[in-house]
Amino acid sequence: MQQSSPDVVTFGESMALFMPQEHKALERATTLEQGFGGAESNVAIGLARLGCSVGWFGALGNDPFARMIVKTLRGEGVDVSRVKFSDEAPTGMMFREQVAGRLAVHYYRKHSAASRMTPEELDADYIRGAKLLHITGITTALSESAKQTVLRAVQIAKEAGIKICFDPNLRLKLWSIEEAREVLLPLAEEADYFLPGWDELKLLYQTDDFEEVKAKLKQLKAVTVIKGLGDTTVVLDNGEEVSVPFYPAEKVVDTVGAGDGFCAGFLAGVMKGMTPVEAVGLASINGSLVVQMRGDWEALPEWSAVEQRMSSKAWVER
Repeated sequence: MQQSSPDVVTFGESMALFMPQEHKALERATTLEQGFGGAESNVAIGLARLGCSVGWFGALGNDPFARMIVKTLRGEGVDVSRVKFSDEAPTGMMFREQVAGRLAVHYYRKHSAASRMTPEELDADYIRGAKLLHITGITTALSESAKQTVLRAVQIAKEAGIKICFDPNLRLKLWSIEEAREVLLPLAEEADYFLPGWDELKLLYQTDDFEEVKAKLKQLKAVTVIKGLGDTTVVLDNGEEVSVPFYPAEKVVDTVGAGDGFCAGFLAGVMKGMTPVEAVGLASINGSLVVQMRGDWEALPEWSAVEQRMSSKAWVER
């Protein structure tokens, strides 16, 4: 008997992660700490910790790194029943170093199992049974077949009336801005929730004029959440514009994963029946907690920690 779908379904590439235990350069490190990361799986863990029903799938190599990733996700409460294992290609890897405040990531993902994903591997019923499909632009940049897999997943969701959340997650190490525009802007037109950063929008729309960008965004059907506009997040919803200030972080240790934490918080708010502005408030709290600890997803908070901080809403403009 086939398992029923979780409320939120997401997919993409998760990679094994290696980094020095202290702030050392990789070339001088004698030991490396092992973990994993991936925008979509980070979001999935964040949603699970906030009490939401969520599933993640993707293609991984048939190797120890894949087993580590899947076991950890399963342990976090994420459904991994649709993950594919490949004997033909490996799980991707990334190495991270942070020296003198500068972060550098070195990827080894070319020809990875995830880059070989195809539309035929999708479980259409799994997507149709969800309430929301979350995708990012990273997966579309991995390869032509991975891009087609995302486009097919979006088509399945649209035909079934499933909401779509799209975070462009622009990665210019993977493709050129010209290539990205051709794919990411049409995907924004398909989305119900669009979560770009201001820096990404300036590149995608080729202007730093906020009013000009806003006019283009208002042509979309999506609720658009613009991150990184000064110290605020701007929500564009049905022609209305609301600014929500960042929830202040007590300290900033590591900004990696903050965007995924924000996205997880926003989607959790949506799943809990909040308005987009309320969901952004939750997202801001989630993101602020993530930056106070090291790691891609390790610092993602439980619902109790977020709920406690939500009791004080004076920082949210109404």
